[in-house]
Amino acid sequence: MNKRDFPKIHFYDQDFVDIYNKTWNWIGDFWIDPKTGEKASDGYFVYPENDKIILNQYDSIFSSFFLVYSNRNYSANQNLDYLYARQEKNGAIRWKYDLKTDEPVFEKANPEGIGMPLLAWAEFNLYHKSANKRRVKEVIPVLQKYINWIDENFKKENGLYSVPVAATGMFNSPRDKAYYPVDFNSAMAINALHMSSLGDILNDKDLSFRYKRMYFSLKTRINSMMWNSDTGFYHDLDKDGKILKQKTIAGFWPLLAEIPNADIADQLISHLSNPKTFGTDHPFPSLSADSSDFRESGEGYKGSVFPALNFIVIKGLEKYQKYDLARECAIRHLYYILEALTPQDSKQKGDIFEAYLPGKEGHAQLKGKPAFPRPRYLQTAALSTIALMIENIIGLIISLPRKTVDWIIPNLEIMGIENLSLKRNLITILSNKSQRGWEIQMESEKLYYFTINILDQKKKTLPIPSGKCTMIIDKL
Repeated sequence: MNKRDFPKIHFYDQDFVDIYNKTWNWIGDFWIDPKTGEKASDGYFVYPENDKIILNQYDSIFSSFFLVYSNRNYSANQNLDYLYARQEKNGAIRWKYDLKTDEPVFEKANPEGIGMPLLAWAEFNLYHKSANKRRVKEVIPVLQKYINWIDENFKKENGLYSVPVAATGMFNSPRDKAYYPVDFNSAMAINALHMSSLGDILNDKDLSFRYKRMYFSLKTRINSMMWNSDTGFYHDLDKDGKILKQKTIAGFWPLLAEIPNADIADQLISHLSNPKTFGTDHPFPSLSADSSDFRESGEGYKGSVFPALNFIVIKGLEKYQKYDLARECAIRHLYYILEALTPQDSKQKGDIFEAYLPGKEGHAQLKGKPAFPRPRYLQTAALSTIALMIENIIGLIISLPRKTVDWIIPNLEIMGIENLSLKRNLITILSNKSQRGWEIQMESEKLYYFTINILDQKKKTLPIPSGKCTMIIDKL
């Protein structure tokens, strides 16, 4: 086995395996040398448009969540390191950079070039997939300066953050009056929570406590000011701190930040199964289906389904142990991606897209903007075909520093992963049915700890030695 091969997945639906494999094959086309514009494995992971090569902070953060599974064929931190190297003296890291000039790109709707503050979350995930403690030590000062810059420029007296809606990336969402966006404030809470965890990794108690305090302060404010018990939803606030009635997918970011208590979380999550709001055929629309601004054709952020936002919602469901719903929605989402790859309508060209229709097969539309959605937009679409495939559909949660692999299976099926590189350890985990019943076959070069959770009825943690071994489910 060549360690440079990508990990193989096994699943009962071969179409899921095929789209996973195709995604890895396509990713190589988007590593670009900014000086030549040519493909280069040591370049940056970007989507070239109109002769420009723009590195986007939002996409760079999200792409790290699937590039970690490339068995080190691709760097998951190359784009992030580029951003860190461009940090200004005041701590600013801008949302977009022109790779040809290395200059930030500013837009009228977002004059400061502020992006969604999720770098600490990305670094926490990288640590658990690489166990590189030295990297955590190196990036912490950068992340601290970045948070200080955001605090100094965007934090208001009420303790919430005010940024332009354009900073969230939801370009035409009907959130015009939003002065305190719920998703940006939740992202700051997510960032603070993971800064505290990075402090724990370094055994820096002061750092951990400082950001935990910041997190709880934000959590209290978001719960007290942005939650509406009548709608069972988190909303943006206007300049006066009043709730805006529009329900957008931004209202689910608090799940990932672990902000709602169990009762509030249940009310919020119920919207994901309600066809009148966010439980559309293709989960989840960017705007509630009961909004007068909702459009079946997607029309940008007026109803389109975006893989990056689905990733946020599904990871939020995980925080509240809603593994079955997370998996069911991930599978439905992936079926719609597959339908758009091979459309039945001969007039439509099949591909993997930036955004999809909420109520039927096919990619979203936007009047007057034929370039939307961008085809083969792997920067976020691969979150669905790789990260969700491994973590939610197959159900593997891996932590290298803890030497743990958790496998959460809602039902027994023939599936698993083969030759996944965990640093210097290749592992294989496959479930199969034999004459002895359901069994899990495992192969590893080093010891690790394996936790299996089946149907929430059987849960067991076992040390898995090096070599091959088999676990009989009925004997657990």
